[in-house]
Amino acid sequence: MTTTPSGHGATTAPPRPALAGAFLQSLADQDFAALGGALAADARLREWNGGEEIAGQFARWFGDTEDFELVEATLGEVGGRLQLRWRLRLRAERLGAGWFTVEQQAYGDAGEDGRIARLDLVCTGYRPEAGNG
Repeated sequence: MTTTPSGHGATTAPPRPALAGAFLQSLADQDFAALGGALAADARLREWNGGEEIAGQFARWFGDTEDFELVEATLGEVGGRLQLRWRLRLRAERLGAGWFTVEQQAYGDAGEDGRIARLDLVCTGYRPEAGNG
């Protein structure tokens, strides 16, 4: 008889830091096609399903900018889940004048192929930097 320890759900593949690193690098490069490639075809993030749809959402959030930089990023593991955090600094006409900072933290699960299959994400929203006119 096989038992599953209390509090543990279905088994997923172990997180692959290289793919999570590729996800962060593609975000830094604003290469949303590559970002989608780090996600499983059937990946989920809130109401978005599939690597392509999720990558498209990241493009809506972080594409179409005048200036864009990845200020800080971390990658780790918590209880078998990927832990990713990134802080971005950007200027975009759609946000208004000046620079904005946004930070997101995500926890992810890997699918059978090792690509990110699920992301749970929290975000600060776009925060205007001091001195924005």
